Amino acid sequence: MKLNIVVLAKQVPDTRNVGKDAMTAEGTVNRAALPAIFNPEDLNALEQALRIKDLDPENVKVGIVTMGPPRAGEIIRQGLYRGADCGWLLTDRKSAGADTLATSYFLSKAIEKIDKEVGHVDIVLGGRQAIDGDTAQVGPQVAQKLGLNQVTYAEEVLKIEDGKATIRRHIDGGVETVVAPLPVVITVNGSAAPARPCNAKRVMKYKYATCPMERKGDEPWSNLYETRPYLTLGQWSIADCGADYEQCGLAGSPTKVSAVKSIVFQAKESKTLTSSDADIEGLVKELLDKNIIG
Repeated sequence: MKLNIVVLAKQVPDTRNVGKDAMTAEGTVNRAALPAIFNPEDLNALEQALRIKDLDPENVKVGIVTMGPPRAGEIIRQGLYRGADCGWLLTDRKSAGADTLATSYFLSKAIEKIDKEVGHVDIVLGGRQAIDGDTAQVGPQVAQKLGLNQVTYAEEVLKIEDGKATIRRHIDGGVETVVAPLPVVITVNGSAAPARPCNAKRVMKYKYATCPMERKGDEPWSNLYETRPYLTLGQWSIADCGADYEQCGLAGSPTKVSAVKSIVFQAKESKTLTSSDADIEGLVKELLDKNIIG
C-alpha cells in the first residue's frame, strides 16, 4: 500500500533558559535571543512516521514540513538524517509572529499543495504541542481546516491496513485503541517512542542539503547543487501556497502574548500548610487579598 506521510515539525526556542530578552516589543518571542532546537514531541511524531516507513520502505514516503526563518531548514536536515525522504520550508516575512490560528492556516495550505502537486497525503503526523506555546492547538486546527479525521494524544501507530490507521492513545485514566479512516491527522505525545539517532551515512549524504534562502552563494560545495538535486530542499512562501496574507503572520493572529518570565522559587518563599481550618482559612484570605481568586 502506497502511503505519503507529512510530518509537521517546528524549530523552537529553548524555553528552558528564558532571559530578559525573550520577548520583542511587539509581544512575540524573540527567537534570535534563544538557542533553537527541534521541538521534542515533533521528534516523537517523526519516529512514528519512520516506523511506518520501515514496514514498507519502497511504498511509504515521509516528508517534513516546517515553518520559520531560513535557519529552520536545519529541522528538515535533522529529519533527513533520521530517514525522511524530503522536506519543505515555509518561510515568508509576512508569516512572522503567527499564533496557532495563522500557523495552522499556512500549514494547511502547504499540505493542500503537497496533496495536489506531489502526491496524495494519507497521514499527517505532528507533536502534541510545541514547548514555546504549549497550546496543543495546531494539529487539531490543521485537521479542521483540511476537513480530515484526527486522533490526538497518540502513543503508537499500531498498524495501517485497509485504508485505516489503528492507533493507541493515552487519555486521562488509561489507554484506548482507536481506528481512524485515512487520511488522518495524528498528534503524538512525548511519552511515545523517542526518535532514532541520526544515521551517519545519511548525514554524509544530506549535510549540504539547504533551502535556497540559506545559501550565501560562496560555499565551496556550490557546484553540488546542480549535480545532486536532492540537496535542494523545498522552499515555499505564502504566495507559493496560494494562501491569503491577511490570514498569516501577525495580521492573522488574534492571540497576543503580553510577557514571558522565568520564575525560580526560593526555599524561603515556600510554606507548609496543614489541613486545619485555620490554615485553609488563612490561605483563602491570602489568595483573595492578592486577587488570585475572587
